[in-house]
Amino acid sequence: MQKLIRIEPAKCVGCKTCELACSFKNAGEFAPSRSRIFNEVFVEEAKFITVTCMQCDDPWCEKSCPKNAITKEMASGVVTVDEEKCVGCRTCVSACPFGMIKYVDSTGKADKCDLCKGDTPECVVFCPTQCLTVGEEDKPLRQKMLRFVNTMKDGQMEV
Repeated sequence: MQKLIRIEPAKCVGCKTCELACSFKNAGEFAPSRSRIFNEVFVEEAKFITVTCMQCDDPWCEKSCPKNAITKEMASGVVTVDEEKCVGCRTCVSACPFGMIKYVDSTGKADKCDLCKGDTPECVVFCPTQCLTVGEEDKPLRQKMLRFVNTMKDGQMEV
Protein backbone atom coordinates (compact mmCIF):
# COMPACT_ATOMS: atom_id res chain seq x y z
CA MET A 1 0.00 0.00 0.00
CA GLN A 2 1.09 3.52 -0.76
CA LYS A 3 1.83 5.72 2.25
CA LEU A 4 0.97 9.39 2.38
CA ILE A 5 0.21 12.20 4.79
CA ARG A 6 -3.50 12.60 5.35
CA ILE A 7 -4.74 16.07 6.16
CA GLU A 8 -7.99 16.79 7.97
CA PRO A 9 -8.62 20.47 7.11
CA ALA A 10 -11.40 20.83 9.69
CA LYS A 11 -8.87 20.18 12.50
CA CYS A 12 -6.17 22.51 11.15
CA VAL A 13 -5.82 25.87 12.94
CA GLY A 14 -3.17 27.30 10.60
CA CYS A 15 -0.44 27.40 13.25
CA LYS A 16 2.32 26.41 10.78
CA THR A 17 3.95 24.08 13.32
CA CYS A 18 4.11 21.49 10.54
CA GLU A 19 6.23 23.84 8.41
CA LEU A 20 8.62 24.57 11.27
CA ALA A 21 9.05 20.91 12.22
CA CYS A 22 9.62 19.92 8.60
CA SER A 23 12.15 22.63 7.85
CA PHE A 24 14.11 21.90 11.03
CA LYS A 25 14.23 18.16 10.30
CA ASN A 26 15.19 18.54 6.64
CA ALA A 27 17.09 21.85 6.46
CA GLY A 28 18.35 22.25 10.02
CA GLU A 29 16.60 25.56 10.54
CA PHE A 30 13.18 26.88 11.50
CA ALA A 31 12.39 28.35 8.09
CA PRO A 32 8.92 27.79 6.62
CA SER A 33 10.33 28.61 3.18
CA ARG A 34 12.45 25.43 3.44
CA SER A 35 9.50 23.23 4.44
CA ARG A 36 8.15 20.38 2.33
CA ILE A 37 4.64 20.87 3.66
CA PHE A 38 2.86 24.16 3.16
CA ASN A 39 0.14 25.88 5.15
CA GLU A 40 -1.14 28.50 2.74
CA VAL A 41 -3.00 31.42 4.28
CA PHE A 42 -5.48 33.47 2.28
CA VAL A 43 -5.93 36.54 4.47
CA GLU A 44 -8.70 38.25 2.51
CA GLU A 45 -10.80 35.08 2.46
CA ALA A 46 -9.88 34.22 6.07
CA LYS A 47 -9.02 30.67 4.98
CA PHE A 48 -5.98 28.44 4.97
CA ILE A 49 -5.10 25.05 3.59
CA THR A 50 -2.26 22.62 4.26
CA VAL A 51 -0.79 20.74 1.31
CA THR A 52 2.16 18.42 0.66
CA CYS A 53 3.31 15.90 -1.92
CA MET A 54 0.62 13.38 -2.75
CA GLN A 55 3.16 10.63 -3.56
CA CYS A 56 1.33 10.11 -6.87
CA ASP A 57 0.63 6.65 -8.22
CA ASP A 58 2.26 7.60 -11.52
CA PRO A 59 4.41 10.65 -10.63
CA TRP A 60 4.73 13.26 -13.36
CA CYS A 61 7.88 14.58 -11.68
CA GLU A 62 9.50 11.16 -12.09
CA LYS A 63 8.48 10.86 -15.73
CA SER A 64 9.80 14.31 -16.57
CA CYS A 65 13.24 13.98 -14.96
CA PRO A 66 15.89 13.68 -17.71
CA LYS A 67 18.49 12.32 -15.25
CA ASN A 68 16.27 9.71 -13.53
CA ALA A 69 16.92 11.48 -10.24
CA ILE A 70 13.33 10.98 -9.07
CA THR A 71 12.13 7.50 -8.23
CA LYS A 72 9.12 5.90 -6.63
CA GLU A 73 9.74 3.10 -4.17
CA MET A 74 7.09 0.57 -5.07
CA ALA A 75 6.81 -1.04 -1.61
CA SER A 76 6.00 2.19 0.26
CA GLY A 77 4.93 4.41 -2.62
CA VAL A 78 7.31 7.18 -1.53
CA VAL A 79 8.68 9.39 -4.30
CA THR A 80 12.21 10.67 -3.63
CA VAL A 81 14.81 12.93 -5.24
CA ASP A 82 18.37 11.62 -5.48
CA GLU A 83 20.48 14.73 -4.87
CA GLU A 84 23.52 13.09 -6.45
CA LYS A 85 21.71 12.68 -9.77
CA CYS A 86 19.67 15.89 -9.71
CA VAL A 87 21.14 18.61 -11.94
CA GLY A 88 18.64 21.30 -10.92
CA CYS A 89 17.00 21.64 -14.33
CA ARG A 90 13.55 22.24 -12.71
CA THR A 91 11.70 20.08 -15.22
CA CYS A 92 10.07 18.22 -12.32
CA VAL A 93 8.94 21.52 -10.78
CA SER A 94 7.09 22.36 -13.99
CA ALA A 95 5.67 18.84 -14.32
CA CYS A 96 4.09 18.54 -10.86
CA PRO A 97 0.38 19.36 -11.25
CA PHE A 98 0.14 20.22 -7.54
CA GLY A 99 3.25 22.40 -7.24
CA MET A 100 4.65 20.22 -4.47
CA ILE A 101 8.20 19.84 -5.72
CA LYS A 102 10.40 22.88 -5.23
CA TYR A 103 13.75 24.13 -6.47
CA VAL A 104 16.08 25.13 -3.64
CA ASP A 105 18.41 28.00 -4.60
CA SER A 106 20.99 27.22 -1.92
CA THR A 107 21.50 23.63 -3.11
CA GLY A 108 20.62 24.00 -6.78
CA LYS A 109 18.51 20.85 -6.48
CA ALA A 110 14.86 19.80 -6.42
CA ASP A 111 13.28 19.04 -3.04
CA LYS A 112 10.03 17.38 -2.01
CA CYS A 113 8.41 15.50 0.81
CA ASP A 114 9.82 12.00 1.23
CA LEU A 115 7.76 11.18 4.34
CA CYS A 116 10.94 11.61 6.40
CA LYS A 117 12.46 8.51 4.79
CA GLY A 118 10.45 5.95 6.69
CA ASP A 119 10.32 7.61 10.10
CA THR A 120 7.07 9.16 11.24
CA PRO A 121 7.12 12.52 9.45
CA GLU A 122 8.05 15.42 11.75
CA CYS A 123 5.02 17.41 10.63
CA VAL A 124 2.78 14.60 11.89
CA VAL A 125 4.71 14.20 15.16
CA PHE A 126 4.48 17.88 16.07
CA CYS A 127 0.98 18.76 14.77
CA PRO A 128 -0.82 20.05 17.89
CA THR A 129 -4.32 19.26 16.60
CA GLN A 130 -3.50 15.88 15.01
CA CYS A 131 -4.93 17.07 11.71
CA LEU A 132 -1.96 15.32 10.06
CA THR A 133 -1.63 11.54 10.08
CA VAL A 134 0.28 8.98 8.05
CA GLY A 135 -1.91 6.47 6.35
CA GLU A 136 -2.04 4.01 3.55
CA GLU A 137 -3.91 5.07 0.46
CA ASP A 138 -5.98 2.47 -1.31
CA LYS A 139 -7.81 4.81 -3.67
CA PRO A 140 -6.68 5.51 -7.22
CA LEU A 141 -4.96 8.77 -8.10
CA ARG A 142 -8.10 10.25 -9.66
CA GLN A 143 -9.94 10.10 -6.32
CA LYS A 144 -6.99 11.71 -4.53
CA MET A 145 -6.90 14.47 -7.13
CA LEU A 146 -10.65 15.05 -6.80
CA ARG A 147 -10.34 15.31 -3.01
CA PHE A 148 -7.50 17.83 -3.43
CA VAL A 149 -9.49 19.91 -5.93
CA ASN A 150 -12.55 19.93 -3.69
CA THR A 151 -10.43 20.95 -0.71
CA MET A 152 -8.93 23.81 -2.69
CA LYS A 153 -12.35 24.89 -3.94
CA ASP A 154 -14.14 24.72 -0.59
CA GLY A 155 -11.27 25.67 1.70
CA GLN A 156 -12.33 23.12 4.29
CA MET A 157 -13.45 19.57 3.66
CA GLU A 158 -13.73 16.37 5.64
CA VAL A 159 -11.48 13.64 4.23
